Amino acid sequence: MTTALITGGSRGLGLAVARELVARDWRVVIDGRDRRALASAADAVGGDVVTIPGDVADASHRAELVEAIDRFGSLDLLVNNASALGPSPLPRLDRHPLGEFERVLRVNVVAPLALIQLLLPKLTRDGTIVNVTSDAAVEAYEGWGGYGSSKAALDQITRVLAAEQKSIRVYGFDPGDMRTAMQQDAFPGEDISDRPKPETVVPALMRLISGGAPSGRYRAADLLDPAAEAVS
Repeated sequence: MTTALITGGSRGLGLAVARELVARDWRVVIDGRDRRALASAADAVGGDVVTIPGDVADASHRAELVEAIDRFGSLDLLVNNASALGPSPLPRLDRHPLGEFERVLRVNVVAPLALIQLLLPKLTRDGTIVNVTSDAAVEAYEGWGGYGSSKAALDQITRVLAAEQKSIRVYGFDPGDMRTAMQQDAFPGEDISDRPKPETVVPALMRLISGGAPSGRYRAADLLDPAAEAVS
């Protein structure tokens, strides 16, 4: 049975991806900091899903995730989806609390790399790593300096890892704006109902991981565009 680990799987995009993979008969391991939300996610996903509550920035929690994969013997897909936004409302860089900035870097950069280091030996040949990124990594949006710089660092990790690990596929996946709790935190008090639901982005990710595309950075909008070149 194919196995996936999705961090931040208790809500948003992570939950939507987990639901789709289980529907395709994958075994899925998900984590999240909120135990109740994680239990609700397991009920929503159904099927073969393992939940492990905890914070990806915590080394002991990462060890628990590795132990779960050890029980299954191998890993086919790692989705580094868990992310920290930082303070809300988003502060300018000259006012960004450095402690909060360090937390964002630990969650968005250090934790994905730590998991990759731990799980690479368990990843099947031709396995896949997906690092969820953002347009804030490449665009200079006021207030997004902390989060954006962390995703820029994750992008570079993705590129270098792809250059170093030729036997696997390594993707940076930019889902675009979505109707999520994080997006609401980024725009407190604003109506974000015009943003697409995470479920609408899942077909783009499924197309990417099942299509055999070369390692690289991909935007969901491009993958979903019927006029765009097919992923092959």
